[in-house]
Amino acid sequence: MPGPSRLWTLPGGHIASSLLPAVVASNLFIGLALVALLYFGRELFVPVVLALLLSFVLAPVARLFRRLYAGRVGSVLAAVALAFLLIFGLSAIMTQQVAQLAENLPRYQLTISDKIHSVQDVVLSPGLFNRLKDMFGDLRQEISKPQEQGRKSASSSELAQTSARESQAKPLPVEIQQPPPKPFDVVQTIVGPLLAPLATTGIVIVFVIFMLLFREDLRGRFVRLAGAQDLGRTSEAIDDAGRRLSRYFLTQTCINATFGIVIGISLAVIGIPNPVLWGIFAALMRFVPYIGAFIAAAVPAALAIAVDPGWSMFLWTLALFVIVEPILSQIVEPMLYGHNTGLSPVAVVVAAAFWTWLWGPVGLLLSTPLTVCLVVLGRHVERLEFLDVILGDQPALTPEQNFFQRMLAGDPDEAADQAEKIMKEKSLCAYYDEIAIPGLLLARSDARRGALDLERLQRIKETVEGVIDDLSDHDDCAPPVKSNADLHDSNTLEIEVVDTPDLAPPIAPTAMLRSDWRDGKPVLCIGARDPLDDATANMIAQLLEKHGVGARIEPSAAASTSSILGLDTANIRMVCVSCLGSASPVYLRFFLRRLRRKMPHATLLVGLWGSAKDSEDEESLDDETIGADFYAKSLRKAVELCIEAAHCSTAAPEGETKRTEARRSRAPRSAGRRGGRN
Repeated sequence: MPGPSRLWTLPGGHIASSLLPAVVASNLFIGLALVALLYFGRELFVPVVLALLLSFVLAPVARLFRRLYAGRVGSVLAAVALAFLLIFGLSAIMTQQVAQLAENLPRYQLTISDKIHSVQDVVLSPGLFNRLKDMFGDLRQEISKPQEQGRKSASSSELAQTSARESQAKPLPVEIQQPPPKPFDVVQTIVGPLLAPLATTGIVIVFVIFMLLFREDLRGRFVRLAGAQDLGRTSEAIDDAGRRLSRYFLTQTCINATFGIVIGISLAVIGIPNPVLWGIFAALMRFVPYIGAFIAAAVPAALAIAVDPGWSMFLWTLALFVIVEPILSQIVEPMLYGHNTGLSPVAVVVAAAFWTWLWGPVGLLLSTPLTVCLVVLGRHVERLEFLDVILGDQPALTPEQNFFQRMLAGDPDEAADQAEKIMKEKSLCAYYDEIAIPGLLLARSDARRGALDLERLQRIKETVEGVIDDLSDHDDCAPPVKSNADLHDSNTLEIEVVDTPDLAPPIAPTAMLRSDWRDGKPVLCIGARDPLDDATANMIAQLLEKHGVGARIEPSAAASTSSILGLDTANIRMVCVSCLGSASPVYLRFFLRRLRRKMPHATLLVGLWGSAKDSEDEESLDDETIGADFYAKSLRKAVELCIEAAHCSTAAPEGETKRTEARRSRAPRSAGRRGGRN
């Protein structure tokens, strides 16, 4: 009898079990149900989405009216009235302009015909093209001659029979007359097409008013649904996201309106008919990503061909859009709200196609603003994080995962290129601690599962050494950090989080070092177990060299029982043992014991890179004195300890951990045991 199905939840929220197909099927069914709901309920959802986006645009305007002591209700009503008066005015102007254009279109027919004939005359001028056309025409006639003769002989008899039938039966003409329209029918014909837009407009107005009036209540309900476990953090994130979305949509609306005004005035100067219509059309089309500007330019350019007998008006129109659009997209927009909207280019195109298919032209206009809202929600609501992964412009892999993936691929150049981009905001030491070490911890996890053998670990180590060599020209110094106030005043759409300042360890001048630390390379960096530990030993050695402390590297095999006798220990004052991840206390105890026998006067530092603060292994290191003098959990801390040791003759470095203090409190007993062994 088969056992019950198991459902395992892996780290990161992934599900792996025999029920996985059922989970995928249920999620797919829910997604299809949502799409169907949006499609069949578009009569309701389109006004709601329009109202939501308008509420983001009008929220700053309502706050401005409220500062002018208009009251809460008065400020909302004033902002909504101003917006819809503007919308109705633009709609009336567009209707008048379209009617005027329709009346003038027949006048442009002659110009278009002349240009078509002129193009044909150029293309079909006497010469090679005409001769080719005549040749293919003659060949076609020769091929069709036998078929035409057969058809003529067969159709002569049929033609006689058909004429006889037509003479026998002639149809009688029938005329259908419509009754005169009634007054009610006339009213229905005129008002009927206007009912649906008026009803939608009324619903949007009502929704906008209520969304602005009860904005805090709606926000509280959304916060309760999104993150009831951490209300403070969720509330702050949603408030900040709302403010930034309002600023973004209002800024985008102003930019597009400016674009429309510039295009309208310029087209009027060029001489394009109905320039007001094309200015409003250009402002609306600019909400459409990528293709909006091309659509806005296509219609006036086509009209220029119809109006101007020559081609100068057409060329001036194209030049206008080619100049104005890049200035706005590449200069003005980055200055006002950052270089991008936080959306993946592929996601923008797919979203435009999806919303157009779902809601038609309105969906095309709403695609980018609506997708921006979804991405912001995905970045601040944990349950909707998948939206940011699918639609956002963030890399598919985290920097740590990307580092590990490059190590697996044996590509140090791309990893070094990624490192140089990150080091514009972080120091070299911070890059190793926050990116490289977590990336190698992923390799450690795979090695423990048996997914990586010793040969691949050695290849990863060689790739890491290539990255370290590529970064050898960079100093370990902290880049300038933006203040929180600057980031708060920024108009960028994305919400940035500032960590603690990246303070690199100090440089140790040679004159300030102890005399026995000045000659040669006084620090020995050695891996504890395998090639991954050797790779981290290379990192600490490079950092020490950059901070004025000489260091050399030995592989972990150099401290094995069979090889330690041949280990060169000349002028070694400190040994830094690199251990990636949690370590076996028993292994470390004997490893350090061999080093202590070989170098009794050297200081032993154990680097537990990437280990958890409260892991069981570290607790066992407290309980069992393994023989180290200092412990460090980050490369930065290890560099600071080495620099302090290089400056101090008798005093212990101030940065030693509590574990070291506890061990030193038992120092007489330990020293006694060690002395007995010697």
